Amino acid sequence: MFTIHEIANRLKEMLSEQKFVEAYQLLFSEDAESIDPLNTSGQPLKGLTTLLEREKDFLSRVTTIHKISLSEPIIAGSYFTLSLKMSFDVKGQGHMDVDELCVYKVKEGKILSQQFFIG
Repeated sequence: MFTIHEIANRLKEMLSEQKFVEAYQLLFSEDAESIDPLNTSGQPLKGLTTLLEREKDFLSRVTTIHKISLSEPIIAGSYFTLSLKMSFDVKGQGHMDVDELCVYKVKEGKILSQQFFIG
């Protein structure tokens, strides 16, 4: 099991290296959920399998990732946050810049939930 500090630092490292799917596989709980304002259903996505499917779908539509920058993690109790800025191109949509605050809850050595706030 990982400590919250290890999880936060490892997630930052893996995202910086564009190891998005691997980060889910290594650091997230089987029961993880995601609250994302871009999810059109308005409901949290539940379960690691669902999160992996959504991530793989997103990555299949991305043609180029130009830049990723992440803040240092801020940890409070069982939560941590990262500020993420990403510049990328999407098939059929063109260039996108995302600036978001990512909040994670950790329980029993795994990420149990994530929520994104897009600026």
